[in-house]
This record gives sequence, structure tokens and C-alpha cells, in this order.
Amino acid sequence: MSLKVAVITFPGSNCDQDMHRAVKLMGWDLVKLWHSDVLTEPVDLIAVPGGFSYGDYLRCGALARFSRAMESVREHASRGGLVLGVCNGFQILCEAGLLPGALHRNSGLKFRCLWTDLVVKQAGTAFSNAASAGQRLRVPIAHGEGNYFIDNDGLKSLQDNGQVVFEYADNPNGSVASIAGIMNREGNVLGMMPHPERAMETELGGVDGRVIFDSLMGALAKA
Repeated sequence: MSLKVAVITFPGSNCDQDMHRAVKLMGWDLVKLWHSDVLTEPVDLIAVPGGFSYGDYLRCGALARFSRAMESVREHASRGGLVLGVCNGFQILCEAGLLPGALHRNSGLKFRCLWTDLVVKQAGTAFSNAASAGQRLRVPIAHGEGNYFIDNDGLKSLQDNGQVVFEYADNPNGSVASIAGIMNREGNVLGMMPHPERAMETELGGVDGRVIFDSLMGALAKA
């Protein structure tokens, strides 16, 4: 099954090429979307990749939320379309109000770049249906502001509604409740700090990131 995936590039993006390669490895059709463009064709998925959009001035993602391309993301999401935000993409989705919470400086104030184990908390989602609940996925992180924060009421809401999709097995950045990835209540928008697009080939360290992309294919095949 060939899907059509739009990947946004912002000034300062440095993981868009990684996402491009992941899309091509899956055999999907790639649509490149510049930050000032508006999507003019239907797609199955919009990916908001990692990097340092607009230099991460003010706050990570704070400027990118105002880009024209994000208008397409909001419209796509409002129609139930799937959206995947990775690292800076997660930060942007939070700044844009598409996901709750915020990403703060890592505990210890150090940039963390390493492979980490994720625990699948919810396996029945569009982003995790190829996994089993409790399964561990080895996926790399590379961020300085990946410390996810939400207040107690917000955390309870996330947990009660099954919105916490991935947790860290060994919390590398101080995220509340070891949260590594969450989705919106509707289940069509996911943000995660780890990089599944960098875990697609054995030669590069592992293929556990394919679980997220296989899950997306499975979800869209049933749609």
C-alpha cells in the first residue's frame, strides 16, 4: 500500500532528510512542503520533523507555529488526518495547541544524544498498533529541550484518556511520568521526542522505529 506523506521543512530543520528517507524506505510517496507553502493536494499523513526551526528563538517551536504550512497541519488534523511530530515537531505541535503540555530544558540542562528504550503504553493507536502493550522499542533521542511537562490535572487527563502512547524505560530528560510521546484525544495527532525515522535500518543501529511507520500503514489500510 502506497501512502502519500507530506514532510514540512522549516528554516533550521535538520531532520527533514531523515524523515524523507524513512518515507522512501516504506515505499510511500513523498510531498515536500516548505514552511511558507500551503498544502494543495490530499495526503494521508503530515510529518513535522525535528531540528531547530527558526533557530529555536524564543522557545522551541514558538515561531514555527505561525508558519503558513501549519495552517495545513491544523486543517488536516481537524478533518481527522494523521499528523506525526518528532522532536522539534513535538515541540511545534504543543506550541500550536494541537497537543497539550510543553517541552522544557532537559534536567541537568544538557543536550542528550543517545539510544533509549521506549515502553509502549497504548498499543491500539494509529501510531502503535504494530506493537504490543509493554513492548520495548530501542529508538534514539537527540534534544536539549525534551523534558515534557504538564500539570497534575493535565497528566491525569492524559492517563485517563489513554493519550500517553510511549514512556521512557529510563527517563533521560526529566519528563513528567517518563512521558516520551502523547497523542490528542481524537487519536490522530502524535508527538514524540525520540526519532523513529532514525531507527529504520540495521546498518544505522536498529529498526524498531519501523513499528511506528508500520502502525501508520496498518491504520490507514483499515480507514
